[in-house]
Amino acid sequence: MSEARLTELRQLFIARYDELRTKLARRLGSIELASEALQDTWLKLSVAKAAAEVLNPRSYLLRTALNVAIDTKRSERRHLSAVEIESLIEFPDEAPGPGRVAEGRSSIRRLESILAELPPRQRKILLAARLDNMPRQEIADRLGISLRLVSKELREAQEYCLERRDEMDE
Repeated sequence: MSEARLTELRQLFIARYDELRTKLARRLGSIELASEALQDTWLKLSVAKAAAEVLNPRSYLLRTALNVAIDTKRSERRHLSAVEIESLIEFPDEAPGPGRVAEGRSSIRRLESILAELPPRQRKILLAARLDNMPRQEIADRLGISLRLVSKELREAQEYCLERRDEMDE
């Protein structure tokens, strides 16, 4: 398209602005979106150096403005709405705070020291049953002792750990 034809297209745009806005608003359902699309269309026409030959200038202008509006809607869908941003800001941080981390580490150290006080077989039985979730019969088979002895040792180990914990808390 020659510079003269581009100038004619710009003049037609100015002369038919209200008509284009009305048609565009009907198609888009929003006068504001139609006005924004026409403003962006004008900016495109202002910076254009040349364009392809246009058979129907009014249709070309309307189609260009529609394409601009569609592009605008697509780009807005990629952005978060104010409500979505607000919900992200209010999202609670479930990570424990420094105080809770220190408290947890202290509890682990206390438990380790209590477990160290247990006789080796009781410690093995307690860890296998409670930490590894191993069935008592399997523990008995591994250690070569009776199921009854495993139950007795486990009960004694748990009672000892609870007593020592209570003593440390006092």
